[in-house]
Amino acid sequence: MAFKRLSPQINIAEVRELGKLNAAQIDKKAQRDKELIDIITGKDDRLLLVIGPCSSDREEPVLEYARRLAKLQDEVADKIFMVMRVYTAKPRTNGDGYKGLIHQSDPNGKQDLINGIKAVRELHYKVITETGLTTADEMLYAENVALVDDLISYHAVGARSVEDQEHRFVSSGIDAPVGMKNPTSGNLNVMFNALHAAQKPQTFLYDHAEVQTSGNPHAHAILRGGVDETGKNHPNYYNETLKDTIENYKRLGLANPFIMVDTNHDNSGKQFMEQIRIVRQTLINRAWDDGIRKYARGFMIESYLEDGRQDEPLVFGKSITDPCLGWNKTEQLIREMAETC
Repeated sequence: MAFKRLSPQINIAEVRELGKLNAAQIDKKAQRDKELIDIITGKDDRLLLVIGPCSSDREEPVLEYARRLAKLQDEVADKIFMVMRVYTAKPRTNGDGYKGLIHQSDPNGKQDLINGIKAVRELHYKVITETGLTTADEMLYAENVALVDDLISYHAVGARSVEDQEHRFVSSGIDAPVGMKNPTSGNLNVMFNALHAAQKPQTFLYDHAEVQTSGNPHAHAILRGGVDETGKNHPNYYNETLKDTIENYKRLGLANPFIMVDTNHDNSGKQFMEQIRIVRQTLINRAWDDGIRKYARGFMIESYLEDGRQDEPLVFGKSITDPCLGWNKTEQLIREMAETC
């Protein structure tokens, strides 16, 4: 076993000069970031949607999706605030084949992380500057945060990363909301241990130095369901789990108890059409229970231009990772949410 260096050491300062926002763009992003924080802290009672492709595989279809989403955002802005999923390190689950834009700027090409990093910054930059939306990405590699944190408005820690101490500690120093998923087992205690660590100041080694973080009061729960040792799915968007999650927030004294429901993954069994039913069921739960209405105000939805998934990027705007809800159904669902909430 050995590590073989394939490139010179990456200069973070040089990378951050790529796709750099100008002063006006920074101000516009800051305004949207404030709106996002106000939703998480409860000052703004709109619904939050973190929505977009499972994996942002190619620039052209992602930007086409972003343009459509931005137009729809303007129409429902009084009820819903949307941050677009621009997930650039999202691999296939078993690690074989496609590993995300950061690994392959061309999904048909060879792995090339140097060009991948450039493609990641350029894609976030273009979504922000060409559509006015702000973006979310998954913190798959904690050490890569410094490459993109000036562009990203919402970070997600996935089910397989939430138990990792470095992800928890790095989350405590990020100056943006961090959604932390329950692990694949569905164990909510693991997620709440992660939230506790992320909301508290931490001292640890990072980027070859001892650092101290301030704690992140905007770290919050994402319920994504679980799967047991037999492979059976156990959804956790139901009324009882939402109430248990609220009680755990209060029992632990955590700040800003905000709940996001992930409508895909083990909540849907990756049956993308189930996302519609899960949103509707959660809206019913919100209507019937004031506590759920107060705290369960976020949805994470996997959506792209075309329904479903494909193994190779042959159909424009169709996922090559997890199956997604197509645009027509997405638009109908968002309009329904705006009318219902």
